[in-house]
Amino acid sequence: MASNILTSIFGSRNDRLLKTYRKTIERINALEPQYELLTDDELRGKTAEFKGRVGAGETLDAILPEAFALVREGSKRSMKMRHFDVQMLGGMSLHHGKISEMGTGEGKTLTSTLPVFLNALTGKGVHVVTVNDYLASRDARWMGRLYSFLGMTVGINLPSVSREEKQAAYQADITYGTNNEYGFDYLRDNMVYEVADRVQRGLNFAIIDEVDSILIDEARTPLIISGQAEDNTEMYLAMNKVVPTLTLQEGEADPRTGEGVTKPGDFTLDEKTQQVFLTEQGHENAEGILYKLGLIPEGATLYDPSNISLVHHLYAALRANHLYHRDQHYVVQDGEIVIVDEFTGRLMSGRRWSDGLHQAVEAKEGVAIQAENQTLASITFQNYFRLYAKLSGMTGTADTEAYEFAEIYGLETTVIPPNRKSQRGDQLDRVYKTTKEKYDAAITDIRECYERGQPVLVGTTSIENSEIIDELLIKANLPHQVLNAKQHAREADIIAQAGRSGMITIATNMAGRGTDIVLGGNLEKLTEPVTSDESLDEAVKAAEVVKLKEQWSAEHEKVKALGGLRIIATERHESRRIDNQLRGRSGRQGDPGSSRFYLSLDDPLMRIFAGDRVKSIMDRLKMPEGEAIEAGIVTRSIESAQRKVEARNFDTRKQLLEYDDVANDQRKVIYQQRNDIMDASSLREQISSLREGCFIDLTRQYVPFESVEEQWDIAGLERVLRDEWQIVLELADEIEGSSVITDEDILEKVDKAANAAFDAKVAAIGEENFLQFERIVLLQSIDTHWREHLSSLDYLRKGIHLRGYAQKQPKQEYKREAFELFGQLLDSVKNDVTKILMTVKVQSADELGQAAAAMENRAENMFNVSYSAPNEDGDAQIQDEDDPRQKPLPVGTPTVGRNEACPCGSGKKFKQCHGKLN
Repeated sequence: MASNILTSIFGSRNDRLLKTYRKTIERINALEPQYELLTDDELRGKTAEFKGRVGAGETLDAILPEAFALVREGSKRSMKMRHFDVQMLGGMSLHHGKISEMGTGEGKTLTSTLPVFLNALTGKGVHVVTVNDYLASRDARWMGRLYSFLGMTVGINLPSVSREEKQAAYQADITYGTNNEYGFDYLRDNMVYEVADRVQRGLNFAIIDEVDSILIDEARTPLIISGQAEDNTEMYLAMNKVVPTLTLQEGEADPRTGEGVTKPGDFTLDEKTQQVFLTEQGHENAEGILYKLGLIPEGATLYDPSNISLVHHLYAALRANHLYHRDQHYVVQDGEIVIVDEFTGRLMSGRRWSDGLHQAVEAKEGVAIQAENQTLASITFQNYFRLYAKLSGMTGTADTEAYEFAEIYGLETTVIPPNRKSQRGDQLDRVYKTTKEKYDAAITDIRECYERGQPVLVGTTSIENSEIIDELLIKANLPHQVLNAKQHAREADIIAQAGRSGMITIATNMAGRGTDIVLGGNLEKLTEPVTSDESLDEAVKAAEVVKLKEQWSAEHEKVKALGGLRIIATERHESRRIDNQLRGRSGRQGDPGSSRFYLSLDDPLMRIFAGDRVKSIMDRLKMPEGEAIEAGIVTRSIESAQRKVEARNFDTRKQLLEYDDVANDQRKVIYQQRNDIMDASSLREQISSLREGCFIDLTRQYVPFESVEEQWDIAGLERVLRDEWQIVLELADEIEGSSVITDEDILEKVDKAANAAFDAKVAAIGEENFLQFERIVLLQSIDTHWREHLSSLDYLRKGIHLRGYAQKQPKQEYKREAFELFGQLLDSVKNDVTKILMTVKVQSADELGQAAAAMENRAENMFNVSYSAPNEDGDAQIQDEDDPRQKPLPVGTPTVGRNEACPCGSGKKFKQCHGKLN
């Protein structure tokens, strides 16, 4: 209550921020008449002037009013668009490292040009992050007109471009690209062996478009660069045959009484956590089937140590067949399984599920099974974007996730008021008993809108549902367009005309994010065929464009009069934010609009979280078939269920981050070491430190610390130095000839001998020549052991929750063991690098030439040799000149195995003919 009283007096934190920003807007607006008088060249000159002032030490905050005024004037001249005052508010929020929540159609893309230009004045680069390649290319070209007009350079970072083009894109003042590509470039830059192969420069400032989609929806999936591991194709195919023989158990057994199972089965499903669990009966049945298939011996169990991998494959196959559905979680395209993003409905080409799930789905769908992968490098979006010195983002729906943005990223959310107040009416949800009733009601609503000419956007949560509605509309003879991941390429064209009178558009959650649905259709798309037609005269073009604008204006007013865009959703998403995005497609810039959700008790969200409560209400009211509940209490109940799912998803993401933070700290150390190695002009100190540590560890195994002579194993130390390290050291003789010698003296002698042996190798070919070899050895060793370390961390994390049964805190145990594993990694790198550098054989060019010639002579002599053997009497055999076995093999005869047919044509094995030993 006290908080409410203070807020009513002083205003909320959001109100106070906006009040401060509005004072700055007054200063920006006061500069507008002055900037309008400048010529185009004078405007460009201002950019150079601002860069000079920033270089001289002036802060960006001090330059902000002038820079924003310059961008506004540049936009008016280059794009015929003037920034609204609310866009200035959004721009200031972004510059100060906050998230700007701006409604659909408020011009977020144009708003971003203000902070982008201001921060690009530092010369350190600005990254604009979008959700797909289309938006990156579109925005770079669209806003690039403004930046080029003001003298800034723009680059586009796409997956398809070459390394040189990427480097050029990152060197530009402003770089547009997708979140995936920025993350992968960071990982790839930390896998290269030459400084010249890096593409990124420092991570200075990033503005993330659709920030909720990238930092929240995609945060559960880390970016992974992987290489092929072992091939288990046959195992996945075998397990796919096992799954149909296992049955689903209905009902769940009470752990105390064992009651509650309505139909016994072999496994249970947990749809909330997307997990499968074998029952006791299922274990027995699975073992019997695996025995028949010859995968386990008779009497063996699934949990024998040798069969653990079978359990992994069986669970992957069960999940693939019962929890992952075609055209909902994935599509089959060109003989490949392509994942569908559950939040945006977009195809995630190149992404693969881990833990063998992707291979199990490939086996289920009968497409080619690709080999399992080994992780080479990995990072979560949370940790990648926290690497930027400054981060900000913009979206139409951030306020419901404001706590998570603040907790994980330290980003405050600012709600920017609309330029014109929304006129959209959001009607209460209608809940039906069955899916059929729900779809019938939705189709009736769509037909009514179509008959009066009102445009409709039908929202679905999956491709599967969008295709069901597609079929229903075809049966109802209603013309429509379908926008889902399968029509990804046509997205902009479909969305551009979704606001025309009588249009019906079916869309998954992708629903044209980043593209506006304009009532009456997109004017630019309408006039484009005329403006791009080179055969027409300019005067004719102008007249045609005027005519088209008049037609569009009439259409625009007609659609507004009909009630604007109607949103009809056939299912609630598990996140309120996604539902708000769908609603937000309607009512842009003060336009009228309306929305309604049609639900049924069979919908996944209702069934799992809110079905029982709503069903009991329906039963009490004795609802007849076809009737729906439409009440605030039901809508609130559904939103309560969504909040529960959001909270669970937040916990999942937070837990993922807490575990990844451990790996992230280690990743920073490894990547910093790699960069130091590549940038160093000399590695002598690092190599010397590694060598010293390695020989201290080695010596202490045979001569313990502060030990007496009787405890020393000098013979063993001499032997290991000679056999494994190629260092000949007569320690026993030196000890015999010394009156007093300590363990420290032994250590010093070994270290001195190792240094001398190493220096001799370096001296033989020169330090400059040896440097590159040292660098490659170090980098390869770090990369190899880092890959193995990532696999170890992955295995550790999967089983660490079991420590809870021992009354231990799993996260603390994970941190402790991960630290120990990292120590082992560093020791392995130290030993490997030292071993290679100490035992490498250095040869001069002359010695290499002599060795190559000797090898050639040996090969030639091998084929020119003739073998003779004593006969049964012990005398030497007489060679028959006509016998092919007595003739030497000609030069160039291919080498064969000793058990293969002899190349001389005798018909005998080589070992019994020309290969017979004398």
